[in-house]
Amino acid sequence: MRRALIPTLLGATMALPALAQEPAAHGDAGWRQCSALADGQARLACFDQWAGRQAWQAPAASAQDHPPSASPAAPVQLATQAAPPVPPEDEGEGCRGTAHTTMSRFWELESGTDCGTLRFRGYRPMSVSVVHGSSVNRQPRSSNPINNASSTVDYRRTEMRVQLSVRTKLAKGLLPHPDPEARDSLWFGYTQQSYWQLFSPGISRPFRTTDHEPEIVYVYPTTANLPWGWRWRYSGLGLVHQSNGQSLPLSRSWNRVYLMTGIEQGDRWRLSGRIWKRIPEGAADDDNPGISGYIGRAELSLAWNPNPDNTLSLTARHSLGSVARGSVRLEWLQTLGSSLLGKPSNLRLHTQLFSGYGDSLVDYNRRRTMFSVGVSLVDF
Repeated sequence: MRRALIPTLLGATMALPALAQEPAAHGDAGWRQCSALADGQARLACFDQWAGRQAWQAPAASAQDHPPSASPAAPVQLATQAAPPVPPEDEGEGCRGTAHTTMSRFWELESGTDCGTLRFRGYRPMSVSVVHGSSVNRQPRSSNPINNASSTVDYRRTEMRVQLSVRTKLAKGLLPHPDPEARDSLWFGYTQQSYWQLFSPGISRPFRTTDHEPEIVYVYPTTANLPWGWRWRYSGLGLVHQSNGQSLPLSRSWNRVYLMTGIEQGDRWRLSGRIWKRIPEGAADDDNPGISGYIGRAELSLAWNPNPDNTLSLTARHSLGSVARGSVRLEWLQTLGSSLLGKPSNLRLHTQLFSGYGDSLVDYNRRRTMFSVGVSLVDF
């Protein structure tokens, strides 16, 4: 047995110098040398030696494969880095957030209030109300004889009023501004207001009148600090068409260009104004001569937020003529409930008192007083 083992060990020993000299990267050369041995026991001993050398060289090769930058301490350092601050709820949501004032978000005057172009937003309140008037226009008349109704209709003084109003921003950044955060904008708006004789079954509950009012508005931020904490926020230019879509003799329509501006005191007080000029029409085509002398030539609106859930507003129009006509509108909007996400709801209880001329085009020259209660969806 010992004599048989001696040649085996001698064969394996002769292969060792080659195994010791070969680099770890070329271990397959040693494997081939062991395979070339004729004696089985010598071949087995050679393979044992080859395998042992491979196991010894593995840690060194493994250490070279991992650069020093991949140390175990690196992930710990990353994990302990401070996370970026999370903005408070509702902030950073453009025109939907609360980081800016109501007036700034309404006209998207700053980059932080931008909600993009060609997206629908609310304009005037979208509302459904029950209205009771001091009178109702059963036979509309105009200074133009061809616009006088020939007969009366038995309308009731109590009716429903439905108003739809939307707008979309067509473009922004049209003109340069000294403030890089300020944004001018171009808007298209549409408002439709209908009076519905819901409580008049004897005449099949018709819509007494419906007014359509498309307009184009350009708004330019004009931020400036004013006394007593007020800030001048914007100026604008508009072109508006208003008509009731009726044929003669009930047809009523007119076109205006207007200038507007707005100031605010934080988010508690807002004051906005408009002054307009009617685009002239020929006498034969004028459905409502002298309409500016009744509805007015200027408008001033003051809004007060005593708290986030209530808004009181007063809007006055004046003819700016020798005969003082116009209207006064007093409104109270109170938040109803909240959304499923816990944010303030855009639904309001809407109470309104109106007195004067022009609550609808067909009534442009008829003075009346109305009280209404309903539900409105404000800017959405």
